[in-house]
Order: sequence, then structure tokens, then C-alpha cells
Amino acid sequence: MNAFQPARGTLILLALVLAAIWFGNLDYRRLIRPDEGRYAEIAREMAVTGDWITPRLNGIKYFEKPPLQYWTTAASFRLFGEHEWTARLWAALTGLAGVFLVFLAGRRLFGPDAGFYSALVLAGSVGYVGAAHINTLDAGIAFFMTATLTSFLLARRTGASPAESRNWMLAAWAGAAFAVLSKGLIGIVLPAGTIALYVLLQRDFGLLRRLQWGAGVAVFLAIAVPWFVLVQIANPEFAQFFFVHEHFERFLTKVHRRAGPWWYYFPVLAAAMLPWLSMLPQAVAHGWRAQPPQKEFQPARFLVIWSAFIFAFFSASGSKLPSYVLPVVPALALLAGAWLAAVEGRRLLGHVIPVMLAGAALAAFAPKIVTLTESSGPQTLYVAYVPWIATGGGIVAVCCAIATYCCRRQARTAAVIAVACGGLLATQVVTSGHDVLSPWYSGYHLAREIKPDLVDGVPLYSVRTYDQTLPFYTKRTAILVEFRDEMDYGLSQEPQLWLPDIASFERAWRERQRAIAVMEPDTYAELMGRGLPMEIVARDLRRIAVRKPGTAP
Repeated sequence: MNAFQPARGTLILLALVLAAIWFGNLDYRRLIRPDEGRYAEIAREMAVTGDWITPRLNGIKYFEKPPLQYWTTAASFRLFGEHEWTARLWAALTGLAGVFLVFLAGRRLFGPDAGFYSALVLAGSVGYVGAAHINTLDAGIAFFMTATLTSFLLARRTGASPAESRNWMLAAWAGAAFAVLSKGLIGIVLPAGTIALYVLLQRDFGLLRRLQWGAGVAVFLAIAVPWFVLVQIANPEFAQFFFVHEHFERFLTKVHRRAGPWWYYFPVLAAAMLPWLSMLPQAVAHGWRAQPPQKEFQPARFLVIWSAFIFAFFSASGSKLPSYVLPVVPALALLAGAWLAAVEGRRLLGHVIPVMLAGAALAAFAPKIVTLTESSGPQTLYVAYVPWIATGGGIVAVCCAIATYCCRRQARTAAVIAVACGGLLATQVVTSGHDVLSPWYSGYHLAREIKPDLVDGVPLYSVRTYDQTLPFYTKRTAILVEFRDEMDYGLSQEPQLWLPDIASFERAWRERQRAIAVMEPDTYAELMGRGLPMEIVARDLRRIAVRKPGTAP
């Protein structure tokens, strides 16, 4: 079996190539609704107003998530300007940092080969790469939870000195604190639950005495608590909404209307782990069995328990979104890397050939797949997306064909690199191609048309609708009309920031000398029927923008 011991120069070159591919398309696509627009706009308003304590969306208090990513993105806007790439920078940075973190942890825990292969698996996993190139909170929380996980494993690593064990354990507490600041209490609940389950299954109750409780809790509180205190002082209503509504009610009820069946995350995780999916059963079984002497800490078994606990936790939740299980992917990558380091190249053939055939099928049948897929947007846009999807499938097929050749020659490392390249490059191509759908999913095009009318003092109304990307591209918050949605709680605190019904809008519109409004065609037809004076400025595939007649700039 061939071992792989790359020189430092080779590793640096590979890291630079990976970074070039990783960051190369951040500015290629328009921001899409809802998440990319939402998190870019909250950060934009934070950067403009200088209020780093109270997050606001469209000028309205927004307490659904903690502020760490808002802070980093707002800082990015101030340093480099408000662009698509600066909006996505934090997700991309934390995503790539996660790959390097898995590489370093895998080397120390399972050996050099395992560390290298683990990084390749993660860098080539479709779900992980995709999440790291979309402006959501998921890449950030996945990174800090992985930092918590790997720091804890390194603290318990056989052979670690007392000082190393203490420092890594404190790093784990710090990782949990930053995870809480990234997305809430899951940052501490999920690691704590995994440790508790491991202790019960392994009967390793002595582990609880080695968690550096005193110094660790101090580190955790010093990082995580200050913002919660400051935001509560500034907004007395914060605690009830954030902790009760956004955590307990989100988990225990279906109040967020994101319910799903018990098996919801099985296909989600399967898709996220492509093209490595078929390896996972053996990798998990190998991780559960391959362990040091019984009295020592079992890092691979802990990874299995971590993955299973997080998967079960979100499966039991009353609120489900595909990205919630992203923190499982780095743990599975570590398990897969350890398994790959233990098998011969020829054993990979049975895993690589099906992926090659699937990629070829995707390339060949992409037009048919798109035609059969139910979509909310115009079919012509999805037809334009077909070449990108087909190219992604072709890349997978070619890379896996190369991997097949390498497997036959017992070139295990080259085969794993080829598969990883297939997953990474295909995901980047398909993600980049999504921009052809931007006329449906982004407010960029409409914003470009109406910006000349939005001079100082001219209000922008959003009537019975709200596009999360429109304020970012117009650099202007909108006055909501008869629309609350996720801003319901903020509007209940500051009701003066919206107009509750069409009658209120009509009065405001007639009183204004100049104004712009965005609405859907049905609303436009209704208001025209009422005789409201309006002149169409622009329209896109979903909405119409109007102004007061005779008020062109």
C-alpha cells in the first residue's frame, strides 16, 4: 500500500491552487433571495449606521440570529466595498478554513495520509463546497463547531502533554462560544450532547473531570456573553424572542412552517456527501471498530457519535432546512479520510465507477432532468441553466475516469485527488451557472432600473411583497405595505416603520410629491382599478416598479 508524504512545497502549491478555485467565483453571481439578500442587507445596514449591537433588516429590528457574521461582513463592506464577493467572503473563508482544520486534525489524530485524504474529501463534498459559496450562516457555524470538535479530540489525543491537553480544551470552549455567536445555542448544546452520549456509551465518566470547567467556562462566557448583555440592555424584548421563540419554539413546534418527515435529512446528507457517498458505510464502520486500547479515548468513535447525534437532533426538530446538518460533513470527512488511508487503491474502483457513470448520465440527460423538474421560475431560464449542469456532470465523469485509471495502477492518492477535483470543480461550475436564474431569484436587475429615481428624499414602498435582495442593490430600505413575514416581531416593536394596509398606502402615495413602489402584477392591476396614479418605471419577471406620474428625475 503506497503512503503519501508530500513535501511542504507540494502542500503549499496544492493549497494555493485550492484557494484560487475556491475564491475564483465569489463575485460571479448576483445575490439571490432570500438568505443571501437578507444577510448581506443586515450587514450593510450595520456598516452604514455604525450600530453593531442591534441587527436590523430593512431598518427593522431583527433578532433571529446572533451577530458574528453580520460583524465580519459589515467589516468586509467597510474595508473592500459592498459587492457580491464581500457579502460571501465570510462563508468562503470559514469554509476553506474548515478544510485546513480537518487536514491538521486528521494528521494528528489518524496520521499524515488520513489528514490529507480527509481534507480532499471535505474540499470535494458537494454540499460543503456549495454552502461555502452562498451567503448564509451555515459555513460559519460548521467551521466553529468543527473547531470545537477537533480541539476537543486533540485535547484528548493519546500522547498529548498536560499543557497541550489544557490548551486544546480551552480552544474547544472558545470554538463553542464563537459557534453560539454564529447561530445560537446549538453551538454549545450539540457538543455537550455528544460528549454526554459518548460518556454514557463508553462509560468513560472520568472524561467529565478533564474538560477544564473553570477556565473553560470563563473563556466561553468572556467571548459569548457580552453581546447578549448589550443587546438586552438596548432591547428589553430581545431575550424572550431570541431564546424562547427562536430556540425552544423553533425546535419543539412547527411555528416556523419548516416541518419535514423523520427521514428528511437522509437524502439531504446523501447529496451533501457526493461524490463520496458510497464510501460512508465502510468509513463509519471502520471508525467505530478501529480504536486504540479500550481504556484510552476513542476519537473515531466520538466522530461517529457526533455525526449521529447532530443528525438525530435536527431530524427530531419541528423546523428543518437542508443546511442544518452541515456540521456533520467535516466529521464524516475525517472518518472517510481515515478509511481511505487504510485501503488499497483497487478497493476504490467499486466506489469510483458508479460516480463516473452518474456524472456521465447527468451530462447526457441534463435537458430532460430540467424539463421534468418542477420549478417556480420560467422554464426558459432553466433551459439556459442546462449547459452548466451538463458541464458539471461531464467534469465528474472525466475526473472519475482518471481516478479509475489511477485505482487500477494502485495510485490511491492520485485517485482520491481526481475524485475531489471532480466534486469541487463540478460544484463550482454548477453554482456559477445559477446566475442565469438571477432574473427570477434576484432584485439586481430591477434595482438597476429604478435607482435613478431613488434620489434623496424619495421613499421606496414594497407593497404586499418584499425581495430580500432589493434593499442591498438599491442601497435603500423599503417601507413595507401590508407585508410582515419574518419581520413581524420587529414591526410589533416599531409599528411606525410600516403601513398595515392598502388604504394607508394610497393616502401616503397621494400625499407624496415623488415616490417609488414595487408590487406584483395583481396588486398593480388592483390599484390601477382604484384609480391610483402610477407610471411604470421598470418590471422584471415577478414585479412591477412604478412612480408618481410626471416625476421622472
